Amino acid sequence: MTTNTMTHKGYIARIEFDDSDGIFVGRILGTRDIISFHADTVAKLRKEMKAAVDDYLAYCQERGIAPDKPASGQLMLRVPSEVHAAANIAAQAAGKSLNQWATEVLKQATHL
Repeated sequence: MTTNTMTHKGYIARIEFDDSDGIFVGRILGTRDIISFHADTVAKLRKEMKAAVDDYLAYCQERGIAPDKPASGQLMLRVPSEVHAAANIAAQAAGKSLNQWATEVLKQATHL
């Protein structure tokens, strides 16, 4: 299976191709609820993803519950003190704040 991603309204889905069934299968990442969809073409898959996200948001609104949202942009980490110290030194050496440096490292690691 080949894995890729798609986005809609800030939600990200992992896309896989199921060769045995000849379909693309998508699952929204980062939510507690299971939101999935499938289609036999990429164009249909994009429509199905939009429908799945929109249906999820409408479902939550109808029931008066807050939908799981894509990441807030705040990340708390607990790391060993030696890792924290090394990261501080690396950030200072790069002339950046630890937040700026860590953001760049995370972007590189996630291929954004």
